[in-house]
Amino acid sequence: VGSISEVAHQVFDSLLRWGVPTVSLFVDRPRGSTLCIDQTGGPQAVFSFGEVLTGEKLDLAHFQETLLAASEAAFSGRPMLQVHLAYALLQGLKRHANTQKVVDGMDESELPFSKLLAAGIALSKFIRKETSAKRVAIVLPPGKGGILANLAVLFAGKVPVNLNFTASHEAIESSIRQAGIDKVITADPFVRKMPKFPWPPNRDMILLDRVLPPMKKKIAPWLILSKLLPVGVLAKMIGIPKTGGDEEAVLLFTSGSSGDPKGVVLSHRNVLANVTQFGSRLELAADDKLLACLPLFHSFGCTVTLWYPMIEGLGIVTYPSPLEIGKLAELIEKYKISLLLSTPTFLRGYLRRAKREQLAPLKLVVVGAEKLPVNLAAQFEEKLGKEVLEGYGLTETSPVSNVNLPDLKPDGSKIAMPSKRLGSVGQMLSGIAVRVTDPTTEEALPINESGMIWLKGANIFHGYLDLPEKTAEVKQDGWFCTGDIGRMDEDGFLYIEGRLSRFSKIGGEMVPHETVESLLMKEMGLDSEAERKLVVCGVPDPAKGEALVILSTEGLTDAALNDVRYRLLEKGTPALWIPKKIRHVEEIPVLASGKLDLRACAELALGE
Repeated sequence: VGSISEVAHQVFDSLLRWGVPTVSLFVDRPRGSTLCIDQTGGPQAVFSFGEVLTGEKLDLAHFQETLLAASEAAFSGRPMLQVHLAYALLQGLKRHANTQKVVDGMDESELPFSKLLAAGIALSKFIRKETSAKRVAIVLPPGKGGILANLAVLFAGKVPVNLNFTASHEAIESSIRQAGIDKVITADPFVRKMPKFPWPPNRDMILLDRVLPPMKKKIAPWLILSKLLPVGVLAKMIGIPKTGGDEEAVLLFTSGSSGDPKGVVLSHRNVLANVTQFGSRLELAADDKLLACLPLFHSFGCTVTLWYPMIEGLGIVTYPSPLEIGKLAELIEKYKISLLLSTPTFLRGYLRRAKREQLAPLKLVVVGAEKLPVNLAAQFEEKLGKEVLEGYGLTETSPVSNVNLPDLKPDGSKIAMPSKRLGSVGQMLSGIAVRVTDPTTEEALPINESGMIWLKGANIFHGYLDLPEKTAEVKQDGWFCTGDIGRMDEDGFLYIEGRLSRFSKIGGEMVPHETVESLLMKEMGLDSEAERKLVVCGVPDPAKGEALVILSTEGLTDAALNDVRYRLLEKGTPALWIPKKIRHVEEIPVLASGKLDLRACAELALGE
């Protein structure tokens, strides 16, 4: 019927009418090759050609794997991924200048995108004069100040580093030292609120509440110019390049839940890829709003509730803490917030303090950071009337790679295509490839078999800051080792069965801590509790390599534990899986993100 190019043009014309921007094709063409087609005055199509499957590979698992690889190649070839993050923000803020705004949930003051843009430009000029360093630290909670500071740092041609102010002194000082920071943006009220933070001398701090008031005369002209001038001219005046590509855009530090914090270098390409990936799946409308209460140093709080709404044009309602559930519920009701991003730990607070009618405006409740207990999701839906959808991501993936979504029912009754599956973290976002390997031998496995999960895509980070050896441990030929064990089902839903660090090798057998916790909680009648009451940790054991220890806030006696052991054994639970020791603790250690503090848990399990 003609050349590949001619056929592709015909297919592309048809798909454009259906609004499909990226396509994966299978034809007899070298694996991994791509064909780019430009439409005059329109978008560019990138066609990816996957491997032709024959013989032993002619099965569903290999087909899924090859399809995802072709999708990744097509998505990664998009020219828009070369745009500079600051340029994309400039475009978004200008496009939605008069229709969107930031609402501060503390005092309910409003900042239109038009004024946010003008203030960001003016503050960026000040930052450029204050420091010649590549990176600038920001120590602020979610709010107008935090958003403005991050925007201005990018406009100044520098890299924002949102520091974890809940971390230890050692972790904070390590982050500052690793990033080569000489200036910290914050505000006087926050400095007074955090007296234990290792603040630098006053000369090394940029206090927004002091520098912004005198800047009003400089902001006003930029407000006018930003409305009159096109994006290209405005970008040149500010000094924002159009392309950023693989250059460093954002630096985040890992939570340190299992070790010292590592600097995760995210490029412009990484961030824009992920904004596009989950933005196209969520498909929120122009009148939708999201609640920005996750810390800015949290990867979801950074990309999803900071860069995403400014680029895509969504209303933002901020609040400085995800823990004040009563106030958050009020904000959801008052401002008709559509999207709530949270963690299972924080969701338990909504069960205690929120009312059903307060959460009525929510279209999506998405959780991540830790595994969603099935009973918690059921309680939330029963009491508050909202389905909880689990997602998955890591700081190193910018962060989102998977998400469950409400099932599509065009006729109101029949599911057209499954978009969620209980117990899974959802299907892969566009442009992310998957492979699975044996965690011990590193040999490739079919993706429907349980093993170590590896991801590849434009959203995968470039490496850890100045840690080439650590980077080499998790990245191979563009593939990133997540450290999580899991598999994919026949419909493309990914199941996370546990983090490798949450497995113990006992007598040569890999024992998953989370599975053991579920068995124990069910047998002890704790599986319906809103609060986490126990956690299982592995400790060194001279006979078996490792042994399991329970950390519990319940007054469980050794005799009661033995009773639980016998009942589990009678039900067929392997003896190696059942802990023999218990340590009582006042509370289960968690990080500010809601994740388990694995490092602190391990210290408690060891009796340190």
